[in-house]
Amino acid sequence: MNSNGIAFLCSEYGGFQDKRKGLGKTVFRSLKVSHNPCRNLCPKYPVLDKIRDMRIGYARVSTDNQTLDLQKDALKHAKCRQVYEEQASGRNAGRPQLEGCLKRLREGDTLVVWRLDRLGRNLADLIGLIAGLEQRKINFESLTENIETVSPAGRLVFHVFAALAEFERNLIRERTVAGLKAARARGRTGGRPSKLSAKEIKTIRALLKSADIPVSEIAARFHIARSTLYRALKPAALT
Repeated sequence: MNSNGIAFLCSEYGGFQDKRKGLGKTVFRSLKVSHNPCRNLCPKYPVLDKIRDMRIGYARVSTDNQTLDLQKDALKHAKCRQVYEEQASGRNAGRPQLEGCLKRLREGDTLVVWRLDRLGRNLADLIGLIAGLEQRKINFESLTENIETVSPAGRLVFHVFAALAEFERNLIRERTVAGLKAARARGRTGGRPSKLSAKEIKTIRALLKSADIPVSEIAARFHIARSTLYRALKPAALT
């Protein structure tokens, strides 16, 4: 490259000439360094600049028994170049994969989720996350509800569906609580079954009262831990 070409590059892209002695050539270095180098080094080529407009997905399930396959397939079909996967309850404030996803997003990118309730713990949390994305000029899209925040109409629909999603979760919670209450009224307490039968508990109480046997030995005889034995005898005081 001749001197005129080097001068043009320096004036166009903010570089400088570095004439190394003994090498017989001129090296061009760019002074502009950022997260989007293609935007600074090739401003006249908009095709390269579009690489930064990425679609990044976030998938979440609440328990280990659930699977992420359905969400991952939908996000892949939505042309997400990267998908962050998480197994954590929506009520859990600490979601490292979501935090990493939010840090990865840049201006012009789009955060894609399978459904609204996969992102926020509640309506206030969801709206707060979307507001933070809007401030950073990052778009949001939910596939199931078919909503986005690019346009004002899309933002309006987002708030409506977010309110409906929280309403649905509250209804499910109320039905669950009502069902548990009705089960308790019928004598069903739920949870894991007791390791000791009523007859075994009666035998343990008799051993503790009549025989000089350590609690640890009694627990080992019935193949239970000492804590389990104490819980079984909790209604009655040990003597």
